[in-house]
Amino acid sequence: MKVAVIGADGQLGSDLMKTLCRDDAIPLFYPDFDITRPEETRQTLGRLGAEVVINTAAFHRVDECEDNPAMSFLVNSVAVRNLALAARDLGFVLVHFSTDYVFDGRKGSPYVEEDPPHPLNVYGVSKLAGEFFVRNILEKYFLIRTCGLYGEASSREKGYNFVDRIVALEKEGKPLRVVNDQWVTPTSSAELAQRVSELIRTPNYGLFHMTNEGQCTWYEFAREIFRLTGKDPRLEPVDSLNLKARAQRPLYSVLENRRAKSFGLTGFSPWQEALKAYIEKKGYVS
Repeated sequence: MKVAVIGADGQLGSDLMKTLCRDDAIPLFYPDFDITRPEETRQTLGRLGAEVVINTAAFHRVDECEDNPAMSFLVNSVAVRNLALAARDLGFVLVHFSTDYVFDGRKGSPYVEEDPPHPLNVYGVSKLAGEFFVRNILEKYFLIRTCGLYGEASSREKGYNFVDRIVALEKEGKPLRVVNDQWVTPTSSAELAQRVSELIRTPNYGLFHMTNEGQCTWYEFAREIFRLTGKDPRLEPVDSLNLKARAQRPLYSVLENRRAKSFGLTGFSPWQEALKAYIEKKGYVS
């Protein structure tokens, strides 16, 4: 299978390239390949002739999206629309990633694909708009919502992931204050890449939730990181209001992988097992 990966040097993109190593996988890197330049994007994709194009590019610094909604919508909505139009005209299948932040957290139990979205911040609105463009323009697509992603390459956009950041802060002796009222599912980008590789070889198009299993708060996630690394720093749980973030976050954004399970796709491991594998691979164990 010939697959082009947009953002191939990013957190998820890097793991996708490793997972797709037996395919004809073509890496596309920013800024040489910039999805906000639609004509160049279309020309490049037309020349490559990939059967599947996987888009991992996004503007996901959530608080900065509040200050710069134009950039948020350009990358997360308008550029996604242009990719969908290119997919329709050139005949490739588009794989695009969205977020748990399309929900407001008021349900209080894991969200399934059929639940109505209601984002609380600019980032979530812009990602939801991108979803609507994909679903409106295309018949054959894979739209994947995920949550709490972390991977070896870290996020090119953010420059770090939560696990690496929390380990670094402990080493620096920095204060560790972590929110304990936002429930999520930490998800390994390596494991997500494996499941995506499996999914794109099926005709089961549409919207999917894909995360590791289970749930925790960010504080509990941090506590498990230190349990696995053998560290015992002073870790203070705080509520969201204490952080005074510019963007409001949902207090509960756990996703249920209902459609993936219904099609018999390989299940995800519990988030604790995936984290343990990551910690060991990174050499963080004392």
